Amino acid sequence: MKSLVVLLGPTAVGKTALSLELAEQLQTSIISADSRQLYADLKTGTAAPTPEQQERVHHHFVGILKLSDYYSAAQYADEVLTLLDTLYQKQDVALMTGGSMMYIDAVCLGMDDIPTIDVDTRAKMWQHYDEVGLEGIQRELKLLDPDYYAIVDLKNHKRIIHALEVCYMTGKPFSSFRQRKQTERPFRIIKVGLNRERSELFNRINLRVEQMMQEGMLEEAKKVYPFRDLNSLNTVGYKELFKYLDGEWTLEEAVEKIKRNTRIYAKKQLTWFKKDMSIRWFHPDQRTDIISYINAQLKA
Repeated sequence: MKSLVVLLGPTAVGKTALSLELAEQLQTSIISADSRQLYADLKTGTAAPTPEQQERVHHHFVGILKLSDYYSAAQYADEVLTLLDTLYQKQDVALMTGGSMMYIDAVCLGMDDIPTIDVDTRAKMWQHYDEVGLEGIQRELKLLDPDYYAIVDLKNHKRIIHALEVCYMTGKPFSSFRQRKQTERPFRIIKVGLNRERSELFNRINLRVEQMMQEGMLEEAKKVYPFRDLNSLNTVGYKELFKYLDGEWTLEEAVEKIKRNTRIYAKKQLTWFKKDMSIRWFHPDQRTDIISYINAQLKA
């Protein structure tokens, strides 16, 4: 039976190092499930695999897009499924790793049948946003759809507006359209989740941010600053450094905000993943147990 091993978990938990080892054990390449590592100009701030790591193991879906390119979870799923068809002609096991929740779900579960928003509803919601601002629509979403409120990026007004559009147009919570049954896939899916104690994870996040700054993240942010309004740059790390470049924050303030917002994002990732009962959780240091579990599942 063909199998897809999915290695997932919050940012900075240790997926990259383990994925390289697993890929070598399984004799396969790595399918990246990181929605921002797709962009060629965002290497440092997304902790994209280094040239050395990509030489060690071939990676798919890393650095393939320009900042202006439109890309969606649905498109990602279609392209991954096409890739899997090709890979499975030569091998029985493929490996996908990352922390982009919607991208992983799109491949494993299929896309939700979200209603198309009519022009009037869209116009009214954007006018409403202009009137009440971000905090106003945040409060509204919390009231109408607390489940989605708990996991959405509350700074991303476009996602909040879209969720409210669906709420008002259908009379149902946006999250109710995201709880569909799994789409049948012609391959077995083995999900392995990585997690650490909260204090340990947060310390790793803080250290990673400091390391990215040392490796040139500010210089990278300066290069992409002229394109700051693109959706690809509505991303933790760049948004905060843009505030520094605007003169609103000191560099120290921006770095501390990156650490804080990354910790918040990690908690949202875990909230999302913890709802999936098919995930088997491990500490990243449990390498032997992880490999044994995967091998047992492959033989089952």
